[in-house]
Amino acid sequence: MLRYAFICFMVGLAGFVDSIGGGGGLIALPAYIMGGIPVHQALATNKMSSSLGTSVAAFHYLKSGYMKWQFCIPAVIFAILGAFLGSNMSLRTDEKILSMLLLVILPLVALYVIFGKPLEESTERKYSLAVTVAICAISAFVIGFYDGLYGPGTGTFLMIIFSGLCNLTLKEAAGTTKAVNLTSNYISLAVFISSGQVIYLLGLCAGLCSMAGSYIGSHCFSKKGSKITRPIILCVLAIFLAKIIYENLMKIK
Repeated sequence: MLRYAFICFMVGLAGFVDSIGGGGGLIALPAYIMGGIPVHQALATNKMSSSLGTSVAAFHYLKSGYMKWQFCIPAVIFAILGAFLGSNMSLRTDEKILSMLLLVILPLVALYVIFGKPLEESTERKYSLAVTVAICAISAFVIGFYDGLYGPGTGTFLMIIFSGLCNLTLKEAAGTTKAVNLTSNYISLAVFISSGQVIYLLGLCAGLCSMAGSYIGSHCFSKKGSKITRPIILCVLAIFLAKIIYENLMKIK
């Protein structure tokens, strides 16, 4: 019961972080693993809790007018296909391989989140509307596939691409990011549910905590909030890596 409480707390914290600048999966997924949940079930249950949390942030951004449908609709359509393919591949990948990927991908993404260049407000479009929409759609497919396969850092990747490459304003990028992330989460969740990998009670409880964190975070969408995410992610990743190293040393003994 104590480990479930730990997971729920960390998932709530992840919801707060994710609603501001993405990267919540860097906290949530390691929390499930540290709580003793097998990798496939951790990925599946994390999709349930993150879907609920992302729904709150997405609704807030929709209500605030951040979602521009000329970008969101094509991106969402392509994200559906990408997430479906990625989540099915995840189920067919051996758990040991996923664990090894976890040790490689999480620190790399975390390092980029921590030391990467801060997002800047776009002032003018680089490309025509048609080209911008096409880039958004292709990016949504690629990142949607990654989200279905694995997930951590999805929101951060999308924000970087939509604001940096597509030159959307930060608010437009945030709105489009949440639309795509919400879509890929629910598509992946549907695939994981069909495979019987979701721990429903834990997913629901953690999801409620994620919703609370996302509500608070989405209402604190500011530069100050983005600065908070870096030390939190660094701390969680350090604990997670220490745990993995300790477990491997114990196996050697």
